[in-house]
Amino acid sequence: MAATPHNLVALYPGTFDPLTYGHLDLIERGVRVVDRLIVAVLRNEQKSPLFSVEERMEMLAEATRKYDSVEIECFDGLLVDFARRKQATVILRGIRAISDYEYELQMALMNRRLAPSIETMFMMAGEAYSFISSRLVKEVFGLGGEIAGLVPPGVEARLRQRLPPGP
Repeated sequence: MAATPHNLVALYPGTFDPLTYGHLDLIERGVRVVDRLIVAVLRNEQKSPLFSVEERMEMLAEATRKYDSVEIECFDGLLVDFARRKQATVILRGIRAISDYEYELQMALMNRRLAPSIETMFMMAGEAYSFISSRLVKEVFGLGGEIAGLVPPGVEARLRQRLPPGP
């Protein structure tokens, strides 16, 4: 990787409930353009997550172990406040479809208003992962569908332990 002019730190925030290959694709591509990537698990109990923050952090740690520049953390409150505490100057976000872009643009503009020194970098989802979402994985799995190839094996095993088998 070419040297960057300074220590570029990025945050990749999300709920990661559960972690998918789409998330891992973004992490893999993100580590190629930043010096340090902090994968930040949002602590938001209003969303009624399937997995606890600690479990999601464990799944991320298992799946990203090969990347020296990746750190797994959790946060609550404003993302830009967390970014400042971590000295991150970039927020990494994935875009799968136009509907994602509209939401992400709104968030990016609000973050820019709150913290003009922090940039949002959008990455298009890899073609193979553009349809995957954590919500869809849980729904398909809960209905008895096959999710191999959508989530890492360790995540699939945890889903099998957590959710009753589908019909």
